[in-house]
Amino acid sequence: MYYETVFIVNPDVSQENTHLLTDSLVERVEKSGGRIVKREYWGSRPLAYQISKRKRGHYALLVTDGEPAAINALEQALRLEERVLRFLTTRLQELSDEPSPLLRRKAAAEASTPEKSEEKPAAEAKASTPEKSEEKPAAEAETSTPEKSEEKPAGGDAEA
Repeated sequence: MYYETVFIVNPDVSQENTHLLTDSLVERVEKSGGRIVKREYWGSRPLAYQISKRKRGHYALLVTDGEPAAINALEQALRLEERVLRFLTTRLQELSDEPSPLLRRKAAAEASTPEKSEEKPAAEAKASTPEKSEEKPAAEAETSTPEKSEEKPAGGDAEA
């Protein structure tokens, strides 16, 4: 049986200490007869809502293979650990070798970062072209403004 556990560590804890905490959790699972299939660190991310007056947290994922006793040992360790803000364990029907969607998105963003810097000059060139075309409609708008102002006084004369 596979279980996926996501936990959030207090942002005041350093990234190194978060890795050490994860190592101790992995050892606890292995002592209980389980094994860690996948381990991911998602980084410091903003929380959806404040937890203990914190707006950010270090996110980590552990995918465990083993008996429910190993998961119970992991959850007990997470409950007792003061540095852990929240955790959630779900049972998986099948195991995927691919990285989590969050890591895939992060890797895609890192891969596309150099390309974006190359596209910026092209985007700036495109931006200069519309500015010229925007000047023409602005001039047309100025010519239509006096017509409207002429209509208002004429309407004002009719009221008097």
